[in-house]
Amino acid sequence: MVKYILRRAGIALVIVLASTALSFFLVVVSGDPLEDLAQLRGPEKASKTALRTQVMHLDKPVIVRYGYWLAEVGRCLAKPFTGAECTLGSDRQGRAVLPQLTQAMGSTVRLVLAATIIAMFLGILVGLVTALRQYSVFDYATTFVAFLCYSMPSFWIATMLKQYAAIDFNNWLTNPTIGWGVLLAIALAGGVIWMLIVGGDRKLRWMVFGVATVATGLPLLLLVRLGWFSAPRLGLIGVILSAIVMAWLWSTLLGGSGKRAWPVRKVCAVAAGLGVAAYLVLNYVVGTFWDHANEGIILLLAAVAALAGVAAGHFLGGVQKSQAMKAGALTTVTTGVFIVLDRLLMAYPQLYSQTRGHPIATTGSQTPNLPDDFWFVSLDRIAHLVLPTAAIALISFAGYTRYTRATTLDVLNQDFIRTARSKGLLPRTVVVRHVFRNVMIPISTLIALDFAGVMAGAVVTETIFGWSGMGKLFSTSLTNVDPNPLMAYMLVTATLIVVMNLVADIAYAFLDPRIRIK
Repeated sequence: MVKYILRRAGIALVIVLASTALSFFLVVVSGDPLEDLAQLRGPEKASKTALRTQVMHLDKPVIVRYGYWLAEVGRCLAKPFTGAECTLGSDRQGRAVLPQLTQAMGSTVRLVLAATIIAMFLGILVGLVTALRQYSVFDYATTFVAFLCYSMPSFWIATMLKQYAAIDFNNWLTNPTIGWGVLLAIALAGGVIWMLIVGGDRKLRWMVFGVATVATGLPLLLLVRLGWFSAPRLGLIGVILSAIVMAWLWSTLLGGSGKRAWPVRKVCAVAAGLGVAAYLVLNYVVGTFWDHANEGIILLLAAVAALAGVAAGHFLGGVQKSQAMKAGALTTVTTGVFIVLDRLLMAYPQLYSQTRGHPIATTGSQTPNLPDDFWFVSLDRIAHLVLPTAAIALISFAGYTRYTRATTLDVLNQDFIRTARSKGLLPRTVVVRHVFRNVMIPISTLIALDFAGVMAGAVVTETIFGWSGMGKLFSTSLTNVDPNPLMAYMLVTATLIVVMNLVADIAYAFLDPRIRIK
């Protein structure tokens, strides 16, 4: 494995060098970097032309200028050992490129992580379910929606989201009321969706439709009547309900049903109780704790929650110890997510006031001149992430759904799946332990390449939403014929693509023992 990684790393280095050399040559010949100075007259034109020529080394051949850029990269690589200054060169205005790249990467990472995680989770889950229920109404409906999302242009999706998910929703928040007709339509839509998801015979479908319709419309009516949309919060009841749902979800997925699943269900119940206890302690015993919170403290709490869930599974899991430990950790961590969400929602009234009644932002990555409050700033960043994340995730979701469905159908027809079923294994065991793991082998390549591709920057989406990320850096540098910022962009994206390809190959070895043996 070590020799394989070293060999692939050497090939990756050659690929990165070749791609950066070609990119440098293409951007140099794409236009004249002095064109904007042609309209100037007198000494000012001569001085600015001379300064830009000196900064960009325009009086040197292309190969020499590329050598200067490689020297800048070398200094950055040697900085940990020599302490050399690392700037990745200067743009045409003489500003260091590295700070611009760092800022652009930070913005894009926030956007890409959110969009990729949401699209990956929902796409793989929906694709798996549609394959297991092939040719059902749910399968046809999901296929239609996936193709619809995949075929829609990104600029059209972004524009529609700005209009209906931001502008109209912000206007509704000024007076959050729902008419009976709209409420009935939403409730019926929820009933139809759950009826399609659950399926079954006619009696079961109608029962699910009725329950889901009431379960959708009644809570929405109560939330509107209680003014929840003006001061949203989960509260103790919301956290308890969330913990119960998470305990049921993870115990069912990892433990199954029947008597054998009782140890896992018991562990998940204990884990949910620990989450609720943590909520009570953090909010009512040490209420000032949240005032000093930050990203590091939240990550530490997540680690403590996972360890508590693992410990509960270890001591109470019995013969299902392995599944119980996983289910316990997932229950405590996901319950913790709802606890953090509850604290975030407490900052909503302040955000609503600060944004003058427009909490869902339509442009930029952060509201300027915000108070120095972690929860307020975090909620504002999330509000700015909603629209661009949805625009990117919708398209990626379609790809994940279709690819997962096709891969799952192929795996379901394999001999080892038929053998597992003939041995009397439970359907859940066959799907979770055999089908899902084999489906993830080709999916890992899609995840790696999709992350690397989106990390390169969604130029159209970033432009529409005014997001200053990698895509904006690329388009601006290309328009201005500015090689150094564009080369910094190419260095990051080319390196990321070859690294993610290597990560996908290594993931193959862990997911498929046949590859590891070879």
